[in-house]
Amino acid sequence: MKKIPLKSTEGMERIIVEARKNQELREKTYRERALKLFPWVCARCGREFSGKKLKELTVHHRDHDHDNNPPDGSNWELLCIYCHENEHSRYLDAEWYGGVAQDDAGDASSATHRPFAGLEALLKQNVKA
Repeated sequence: MKKIPLKSTEGMERIIVEARKNQELREKTYRERALKLFPWVCARCGREFSGKKLKELTVHHRDHDHDNNPPDGSNWELLCIYCHENEHSRYLDAEWYGGVAQDDAGDASSATHRPFAGLEALLKQNVKA
């Protein structure tokens, strides 16, 4: 069996420690936290994401303040890149014209699609059957 020089093992240990530290830092970012908190579904259009396509799912700050990152995720919603771009362009248009950003239905609210809204009722219905 080949002996590994002491300096080499110390270097590997340092690399492993640094990699673990970097992973912990990434997991603390608001994107990683949001992906753990919410289903991987666009809150606007309802598309589901996984695998390589997950990078197309972005975190939108509802109040447009990127420094407002509460641990419960109450200022975030997951939007696909297309819906996120649309949300920001509507916000900029409203800012430009001096109005309030409205969604497609004319409401002055953020995304309203709730893909799991009726899930509880369906589950209760299946339990009774």
